[in-house]
Amino acid sequence: MVLIKKYRFAIISMTGMILLSVINLELGKKALSITGSSLMEMLTIIPPVFILLGLLDVWIPREVMMKYLGEHSGVGGIVISIILGSAAAGPLYGAFPIAAIFMKKGVKFSNILIFIGAWSTTKIPMFMFELSSLGPRFAVTRMVVDLIGIIVMAYILDTVTPKETKEKIRREAEAL
Repeated sequence: MVLIKKYRFAIISMTGMILLSVINLELGKKALSITGSSLMEMLTIIPPVFILLGLLDVWIPREVMMKYLGEHSGVGGIVISIILGSAAAGPLYGAFPIAAIFMKKGVKFSNILIFIGAWSTTKIPMFMFELSSLGPRFAVTRMVVDLIGIIVMAYILDTVTPKETKEKIRREAEAL
């Protein structure tokens, strides 16, 4: 029973895929093909991310992370979070395991949110593409607006999230 509860989303998805195939075989094949290609993409991205996470966890002591990204990191922590998020490669789901390591290492909650926001919207290759194809005025304006928005939202979320909730998230990250 616990196993069914744990994997209910996968079971429901597979049941839906089977029903879709019964109703419309071609659509079922297409859905299965898309699911397979997404799974293959994840399998090529997730292992390197976890290897890097292991190295990050072992090589960088908690004290160093807390010094540069912790509660008293100030503007420097914001800048480092933005740089790490903007320079990172890969889809957004790669940011969450890194965020969990950050939680485990004592990184300030708002800096984690800034990191995730930067990962999702301020990629350096995208900025370079926008510079060349849409012009510097557009690219710089979008980047500035995004950065201000990310920082403001991170601090609002940090402020409205109860301390108990942040501690619960931190404990769950440490249990991983």
